[in-house]
Amino acid sequence: MKPATDPGRPPAFPLEALGGLVGQELAVSPWMEVSAERIAAFADATGDHQWIHLDAARAAKESPYGGVVAHGFLTLSLIPALRASAMTIAGVRMAINYGTNKVRFPAPLLAGRRVRGEFALQSHEPIEGGAQLVIRATVTEEGAAKPCCVAELVTRLYR
Repeated sequence: MKPATDPGRPPAFPLEALGGLVGQELAVSPWMEVSAERIAAFADATGDHQWIHLDAARAAKESPYGGVVAHGFLTLSLIPALRASAMTIAGVRMAINYGTNKVRFPAPLLAGRRVRGEFALQSHEPIEGGAQLVIRATVTEEGAAKPCCVAELVTRLYR
């Protein structure tokens, strides 16, 4: 089943049709740059000012990654924006982030690089008034051999 499309907008999957798409990739987002400024703003928001995220000179010299890297939780927090740019789910009045089953950060995300998200439906379970989905989100840095984040996101969607 192909999602409905509207020029200039990401594809929209009808909530009731998602049950038939378990095990399939749903969408891939456009590329998004993760700037040093964004990393610094995240450091300010969370209080995590470790030098590996902020001090370019020290990170270039002492870090095993050769430069400033994004916080793992910043990479994770980009997933909603990446998903929104890749797809929507039609017929939903409210979506609740119910949690995660698993989150891993297999590779670093260097400042100034671009990432994109790939979204695959792992499960679809009817609940009262809607459905609970588990979507595997894979965030990949452009040109990298490994993803920088893989997360199983549990979302409850209500009609």
